[in-house]
Amino acid sequence: MTILDKFENWLKQALAAEASDIHFTVGHPPILRIVGQLIPLPETDSLTADYTEELSRALMSEDQYKLFLKKKDIDFSYRSLEGTRFRTNVFYQRGQVSLALRVISGKIKTIEELNLPLILKEFTHNAQGFVLITGASSQGKSTTLAALVNEINQRQSKHIITIEDPIEYVFEDQCSIIAQREISSDAISFPRALRSTLREDPDVIVVGEMRDLETIATAITAAETGHLVFATLHTNDAAQTIHRLADVFPAAQQNQIRAQLAGSLLGIASQRLIPGRNGGFIPACEVLINTSAVSNLIRKNDIAQIPLVIQTGANVGMISMNQSLANLVDQGQIAPEKALAYSLRPNELRDILIRLS
Repeated sequence: MTILDKFENWLKQALAAEASDIHFTVGHPPILRIVGQLIPLPETDSLTADYTEELSRALMSEDQYKLFLKKKDIDFSYRSLEGTRFRTNVFYQRGQVSLALRVISGKIKTIEELNLPLILKEFTHNAQGFVLITGASSQGKSTTLAALVNEINQRQSKHIITIEDPIEYVFEDQCSIIAQREISSDAISFPRALRSTLREDPDVIVVGEMRDLETIATAITAAETGHLVFATLHTNDAAQTIHRLADVFPAAQQNQIRAQLAGSLLGIASQRLIPGRNGGFIPACEVLINTSAVSNLIRKNDIAQIPLVIQTGANVGMISMNQSLANLVDQGQIAPEKALAYSLRPNELRDILIRLS
């Protein structure tokens, strides 16, 4: 049995166990993440340094392997022999090679199937503007982004260009034409790919992740100049997201960026996945809609008031994270203690739960 034969067999076992992630680390057997718990793959030996290094080499192209040796980590997608796609990260730790694989579902779920607020679909009806999907790592941002893109794809005739690292969900053209560009194989970097996209006649631009000043600046400009831009960011809530976007820039530019953001932002959805009562994970989602009140707060840098605006903005579709968590508790989908554990303001949430009980 070759090294890839053994690897494919482990992937098959992981999928049968409904694992979301698979970890290959020297000194441990392959480890599966199943409903949040790390579980060793049964009847497997601990991995050696030679094995993980040889495996990583077998999974990468020559160019990818050279880039990995230079940068010490790399992201790419891998398709198993049975057709399942995995987002793969290979990295060094203590001088040894480790691998982390995330299972990518072949089916792109709808907003309804994901149990997300239906107000998110309203973002897809705009001709231009800036929409941010935020949250910590592994909180379903890419899945939500894919659902929004496919919502457009199923109903509107648009030219959609995605820039990803790596490509996760693969779209099939329906009403729209979708071009998917992967960093390293199709483009050198996010900033370069995004600048190029503006010359490729897009209606909708999807930025897999905003990592640097140039990418953020270009994305905001694109939203101002007639494009609908979707992007993800690693932040925990709407207020933190606005701070992060401005703080990336030098102090002399921050007022200008806030003014641009105040005019171009459509909304921010911040989400986190909560363990459900019946297994699996349930998304809790904070939604900020850029009303005139929000726009004024952004322009004046009075970001501390945004949580209050979200709490009082239910009539336009806004929802706070605590209200989303409380609704899930009230519906019996998550346990109160889980809601409190995942809340950034547990005392406030406790008061809401008392009122609901």
